[in-house]
Amino acid sequence: MDRNIIEALLDRYLKGETSQAENKLVETWLQENSNPQSEWQQFSQNRKDQWLADVFGEIQDSIKANEPKIVVMPQRKLLWRSIAAVAAVLAICFTLYLAWPSLQNYLHPAQLTALTVPVNQQKQITLPDGSKVWINASSQLKYPKQFNEKTREVYLSGEAYFDIQHDVNRAFIIHTGKIITTVLGTAFNIKEDKNNHTITVTVTRGKVSVANGSKQLGVITPNQQISFNLLDNKSIQTEVDANRTIAWQKAELHFEDITFTEAASQLQQRFGVKINFTNDKIKDCRFTGTVLKGEKLDKILKVICAFNNATYQTQADGSVLIDGAGCN
Repeated sequence: MDRNIIEALLDRYLKGETSQAENKLVETWLQENSNPQSEWQQFSQNRKDQWLADVFGEIQDSIKANEPKIVVMPQRKLLWRSIAAVAAVLAICFTLYLAWPSLQNYLHPAQLTALTVPVNQQKQITLPDGSKVWINASSQLKYPKQFNEKTREVYLSGEAYFDIQHDVNRAFIIHTGKIITTVLGTAFNIKEDKNNHTITVTVTRGKVSVANGSKQLGVITPNQQISFNLLDNKSIQTEVDANRTIAWQKAELHFEDITFTEAASQLQQRFGVKINFTNDKIKDCRFTGTVLKGEKLDKILKVICAFNNATYQTQADGSVLIDGAGCN
């Protein structure tokens, strides 16, 4: 029973314009069904899921048969005989009919493979469509074994670089928290910085659309970047050197005129170690440098602290405490 038929039948029934046969059809249907709301709140989650699955099955069968179908609901105890009850029952069926695709996904969600990359490691994978993803340390990517016919969707926590196979008929969508990145075929980097509460998208090739839910934040092209602040829901679009952003793929860290706090955030992600400061002045010291592959945290901290007139100490819990008077 499609939307127009449901709305027309309900409207005419409430106005008293239906035929005797139509009245009998509606009233007979009501007599054979109970009020699910009277018991709905008492159902367990499994019971609710089963109830929905049963109703959806009946609706799907009626759609396939292309003819009206009486939906038999379980737990019949009370009969609805009033006009208000008619509207309520038809509204439930109408809602279930419209919500069928998304609720079917809820009851039968696609199986996702979760790839978690440990501290101080990186992984490179090829997705079912041929797209390649480099996943940084302390990050996780969830993806299906096969993409559906309409979209290609994955879920990222942390940082990853994507090189997406072009497919004009299927957009590639990355969910990073509430940020949605949509492309057809391009290369770009996404970084979720949980310490600074930001999500940053940087493009190296092609064009990328970035959105906060349904609100578009911007469309960026090579060497452009959008950084979204999760605390104030504000975004900034800037011009950058994208090659420096993706240098982590080669296990290098590029510190280009950044603060000690920003450098510490990158080191925390790379080595999985908490880094704290004794005062705010040392946090704002700025410097430039490159960390090559294989260098250990102790050596890196020695060099950075020397640049910024600071010292560091490893605490009993494994964290690092940085001290210093700050920079002039």
